[in-house]
Amino acid sequence: MASENSKQFWKRSAKLPGSIQPVYGAQHPPLDPRLTKHFLKERSGVNAVPLKNKKASSFHEFARNTSDAWDIGDDEEEDVSSPPFQTLNSKVALATAAQVLENHSKLRVKPERSQSTTADVPASYKVIKSSSDAQLSRNSSDTCLRSPLHKQQSLPLRPIIPLVARISDQNASGAPPMTVREKTRLEKFRQLLSSHNTDLDELRKCSWPGVPREVRPVTWRLLSGYLPANTERRKLTLQRKREEYFGFIEQYYDSRNEEHHQDTYRQIHIDIPRTNPLIPLFQQPLVQEIFERILFIWAIRHPASGYVQGINDLVTPFFVVFLSEYVEEDVENFDVTNLSQDILRSIEADSFWCMSKLLDGIQDNYTFAQPGIQKKVKALEELVGRIDEQVHRHFRKYEVEYLQFAFRWMNNLLMRELPLRCTIRLWDTYQSEPEGFAHFHLYVCAAFLIKWRKEILDEEDFQGLLMLLQNLPTIHWGNEEIGLLLAEAYRLKYMFADAPNHYRR
Repeated sequence: MASENSKQFWKRSAKLPGSIQPVYGAQHPPLDPRLTKHFLKERSGVNAVPLKNKKASSFHEFARNTSDAWDIGDDEEEDVSSPPFQTLNSKVALATAAQVLENHSKLRVKPERSQSTTADVPASYKVIKSSSDAQLSRNSSDTCLRSPLHKQQSLPLRPIIPLVARISDQNASGAPPMTVREKTRLEKFRQLLSSHNTDLDELRKCSWPGVPREVRPVTWRLLSGYLPANTERRKLTLQRKREEYFGFIEQYYDSRNEEHHQDTYRQIHIDIPRTNPLIPLFQQPLVQEIFERILFIWAIRHPASGYVQGINDLVTPFFVVFLSEYVEEDVENFDVTNLSQDILRSIEADSFWCMSKLLDGIQDNYTFAQPGIQKKVKALEELVGRIDEQVHRHFRKYEVEYLQFAFRWMNNLLMRELPLRCTIRLWDTYQSEPEGFAHFHLYVCAAFLIKWRKEILDEEDFQGLLMLLQNLPTIHWGNEEIGLLLAEAYRLKYMFADAPNHYRR
């Protein structure tokens, strides 16, 4: 039955899902279900197309009706109507108003008290539970002090970035100081990296729970296979590979205007402004030119696949990590024109080579008909059918195909579902795992899906399920949530990776 459904889906689909229209995910602020669930249900009740008895609503019918639902700016300009006002009891209203005024006065006093308290504590003794907790508490207090009826006012030279677009982790500028444990881990990394021949197995073991920001650039170069383990050879290797990359630029980049390369270059040129549109760093013309060169050179050196939409996302974590080597402030706001030409060339070349190493392991995801993605989506379906049959049957009941949501998860390595800071932490582990991007990613996707089982089972129609799965509320996620996700993925891998028959029907 499943194979017949798959055949029918591909017959209806002239082109691959996700390869033509951009689908916006967690790079744009997802809808807050607490605020909008009632509104969406009312709207869907009024505007919904009546469902047929058989094959009620296909993905393409749904896509045609909602193709512009997540355009940039819609959330800011749309006036979300509230439910009809009801008559309030006057006593209740007066009591509530008094309580609000009292709470507001407490909030105005609290910062002064906490400021004087923290001033007495040495910086080295400040310890927090997790970066994501700190982020949540910081944002909730900001929200209370701001009027919800007015848009945020940007400060000069430091625009307010939505939480989903913030790159900082617990070791970044402006975040809480490191704990004693984090300092010990950082020292361990420095010892490993400075040894004459770095023990890559030990480095992978240390990197699995996350790499400290200060040593992440050199660690990623080593784990990706771009840098040699021998410290004496590293400088010469970097120099040679960077010169080789700019040799490709001189040799091939002018051909972007030739007829047989025009389509590739045009698609790259269109896609780059869509890459992380909420982060100012990626909207700078100089950064976009760097991305254009990286993607074009990769595409013409890999004619079996060429450029495919989604590859543009895979450059961004490498670019941010290698940029952070030279930037101590928040990377998302940094103006790259402040860096020298030599530094920018180094960042560009290193991003190209590390992205190339990543894509070498998953290139069948991007060749004709993208067979690698189809196999992974099928494996995800079989795995979920074993680990959570209730969710699996729920999808079948409402005719939701795994390809309709998981295609993007495989094509973009969950980058559209998670904030960039979470992707960077996730890739620490992927680069520590054998075939992390090709194999371990499957178990991460399964753990990610089951994480939302309650929300999935609460939705009881095709449209609601697709809306949920394409806009999962990960906006507040940080290192703690990613750590729990990876732990669950590792458990699934341990149970099923060496026993594939356990999840075959």
